[in-house]
Amino acid sequence: QVRLVESGGGLVQPGGSLRLSCAASGRIFHINDMGWYRQAPGKQRELVAGITSGGSTNYADSVKGRFTISRDNAKNTVYLQMNSLKPEDTAVYYCHIEHFDGVVTGLNDYWGQGTQVTVSS
Repeated sequence: QVRLVESGGGLVQPGGSLRLSCAASGRIFHINDMGWYRQAPGKQRELVAGITSGGSTNYADSVKGRFTISRDNAKNTVYLQMNSLKPEDTAVYYCHIEHFDGVVTGLNDYWGQGTQVTVSS
């Protein structure tokens, strides 16, 4: 069983920065893709940033140039550095990983518990 624990959310003023972390633990065999999603009240959950096992990244247009996703494979951890934050970035942010559980089970999706990010004056 794989568990994801998120940290780093909080309240920040517009223009400020936050760094989110998501650490995987449990029976870790191989983590493939990793990413961050967010969901604001009344909105659909959307992909914010993703990173492959090879280090390739992609971002939502709304965060390009402001957010940076990275991973530390030795620590089974993915990060999201958020700079120049805007009120519209306010949402619950969820970590996601694609994990290879074994030859029988194959690839599976795992989600963090969510962490609140609030950007307000």
